[in-house]
Amino acid sequence: MSADIRRFGTTSTGDLVEAVTLRAGELTARLITFGASLQDLRLAGTPWPLILGSDTLSAYESGALAWAGAVVGPVANRLSGAQVEIAGQLWRAAPNDGANLLHSGDAGCSQQVWEIETANADSVTFRLDLPHGAAALPGNRVLRACYQILAPSTLEITLSAETDAETLMNLAHHPYWNLDGKPTTAAHHLKVAAEQMLPCDAQNLPRAPISVADTVYDLRQARLVADLPPLDNNYCLPGTGLRAVAELTGSAGVSLTIETDAPGLQVYDGQHIGAHPVLGLSGAAYGPHAGLALEPQMWPDAPQHPDFPAITLHPGETWRQVTRLQLSRSISTDKPARTAL
Repeated sequence: MSADIRRFGTTSTGDLVEAVTLRAGELTARLITFGASLQDLRLAGTPWPLILGSDTLSAYESGALAWAGAVVGPVANRLSGAQVEIAGQLWRAAPNDGANLLHSGDAGCSQQVWEIETANADSVTFRLDLPHGAAALPGNRVLRACYQILAPSTLEITLSAETDAETLMNLAHHPYWNLDGKPTTAAHHLKVAAEQMLPCDAQNLPRAPISVADTVYDLRQARLVADLPPLDNNYCLPGTGLRAVAELTGSAGVSLTIETDAPGLQVYDGQHIGAHPVLGLSGAAYGPHAGLALEPQMWPDAPQHPDFPAITLHPGETWRQVTRLQLSRSISTDKPARTAL
């Protein structure tokens, strides 16, 4: 079956943005070429979207939904001082988080229009070519983001990158989840299989790992989101390879299980959502805590921490990360389902 590709909008600089709709089993996903973003996600039998998004392109360009559903990078999370030395040369970026860099800023891949490389009914691969110096980093780089629905209800995301010069690479998919269709995620329960996490300083830069035992950050058993402390922290995931690392369950019975081969999971509670109000997919404006971001990735600010997993990518290597988002529904809803986009 051929891919469902349609016009989504035009950027402020005149670039066409397209939308690709994928369908298989019980899932329907819509992706847009702006940021290679997951713009909408529906589960059969559930009459609301499961992620935050907008039908208006300006919401993504303006920062109202900055990074929502996008592939962020080439250096996701924070880079202290917005600079790094690579192969003896200092590379500086424009800070966008105090004196630091967050998600590679306005020059990052989340703010670029990717091309559709391949597409069919249940999968799409986006490609972005970053020339040497783009996003304040060396190397001519080729980035790919492949989304594929695995029936009955799993969305698999494969991110990959190559370069012709030593550079940094830490791509991350950045969805905001709300499994209830309610104004906040307060009634969700969250579980993260991590015995350590990275506390942050006043600038939200990571410090050395600490044990979660006997702290408010312990999520090894499912906890009510409303009872959690403010969160914008990396959880240090044990093990290697594709494994289950987190579970999020809404009060209406929709559940998400995250499997990834990444060494970290950034958990952000969405406290600053709504700073620039925008109508969401359900027609209401999003406010603080409207969504919970769960972002598999490398650890933040790795170049400043030799003991963190390295994010250096060399010529001849392929950087690759696989994440599977498995959705299920245990309680029937009392409204007609909307699975079509």
